[in-house]
Amino acid sequence: MSASPSPVRMNGMTLRRALRVTLLAVVVAILLTPKIQAQTPTPACHPTSTPYAGDLNIFEEPGRDQRLQIDRVMDLLNLKPGSTIADIGAGGGWFSVRAARRVAPSGRVIAEDINPQAIAYIHQRAQREHLANIEALLGTPDDPKLTPNSIDAALMLKVYHEIAHPRLVLANLRTALKPGARLGIIDRNGNGADHGLDESIVRAEVERAGFRQIARYDFTKADHEDYFLIFQTR
Repeated sequence: MSASPSPVRMNGMTLRRALRVTLLAVVVAILLTPKIQAQTPTPACHPTSTPYAGDLNIFEEPGRDQRLQIDRVMDLLNLKPGSTIADIGAGGGWFSVRAARRVAPSGRVIAEDINPQAIAYIHQRAQREHLANIEALLGTPDDPKLTPNSIDAALMLKVYHEIAHPRLVLANLRTALKPGARLGIIDRNGNGADHGLDESIVRAEVERAGFRQIARYDFTKADHEDYFLIFQTR
């Protein structure tokens, strides 16, 4: 009859087996870690231009109305008397004054910008041009500060490429839009640093924010270099 293993030998074998199992688990974990990381989706690239802070008269060149076909833009955004319009990144108020005349007498335009100098300029311009239905509003880089459920249409005219926090801006803007309201974005393809942003990036970001694209045009520049996208909330 063979002798039973001693308790000391049994404990030693058990310890060695446990160590081998632990070592194997560590090796497997190390080998699998790069594969898990490689499967983690990379955030979409959003290059951003430095917001323009120069002479606001640069946007007032003669003939811009015709080249941009701004009346057609306003038609497609359903601007009409009584509408409340948000001009996001209004700059010197070039679009704001045209929209204000379109929605008068009972409609109004919220001319939003993150530049205090632009807000002061728009306020003075509205007084000078006797447009009492323009409200100049100072926003922040992540929030245009619009009242919830108050906007019939909004336009970002050559400004989306300057938005550093698109997810936050779009979320706050979506809250401000009434059901059925339209969001228009006019911009050009580019790499961010050249005051443009690829259309595919813009569309993907806006749709992730809860909007759906309902139209696309390229008439706002004769060479079709610009794109004009129209969205509604889902």
